[in-house]
Amino acid sequence: MRILVVEDEHKIANSIKKGLEQESMAVDVAYDGQTGLDYAMDGKFEVIVLDLMLPIIDGMQICKKLRENKIHTPIIILTAKGQLDDKIKGLNAGADDYLVKPFAFEELLARIRALARRPKENVGIVLKYGDINLDTNKKELKIKDKTVDLSKTEFALLEYFMRHLNMIFSKEQIIDHVWNFDANITENTVEAYVGALRRKKIPIKTIRGFGYKL
Repeated sequence: MRILVVEDEHKIANSIKKGLEQESMAVDVAYDGQTGLDYAMDGKFEVIVLDLMLPIIDGMQICKKLRENKIHTPIIILTAKGQLDDKIKGLNAGADDYLVKPFAFEELLARIRALARRPKENVGIVLKYGDINLDTNKKELKIKDKTVDLSKTEFALLEYFMRHLNMIFSKEQIIDHVWNFDANITENTVEAYVGALRRKKIPIKTIRGFGYKL
């Protein structure tokens, strides 16, 4: 799962990034509104965590601009403004959820997962495909009731495939959704991780000239 965090307080932003990466998520961080908007316009994120009080462009404007441009990525507003009127304004601007600072990381994580599941066909915590069961909460893979160990990146890649069953993805698309912008990843890296999953009996198919699908 790929997350965008737009937060100008570096300590908060980096803390969120670290926590989400420990949950096998790919996280990109923007410390000002313009950079955050530029990242978000790519539409390559499952969820955006967005502060309201940002330099250059504030979070409310970012919400409006994204929705005006038909970018429907779920947005969680993260802010110190907790008045009802502020919440209503944020939701009316296009946000999907609202979390007031200070907050518990566990609550933010739960809200991210809830929003990420919302538009998917498979809305359960456990993603299933044949004998494959991927528990996104426990970070556990079982094949025919046997637990199979995965690295964080293997887990993120498999989760991406299982949330988009039978869809074909190019190597470039996989890199965009599984790794951070600043990750030094090549197409050979994707091949290596696909090969690692295949060795663990995950039936990822190569569609010649197009990419991979589960």
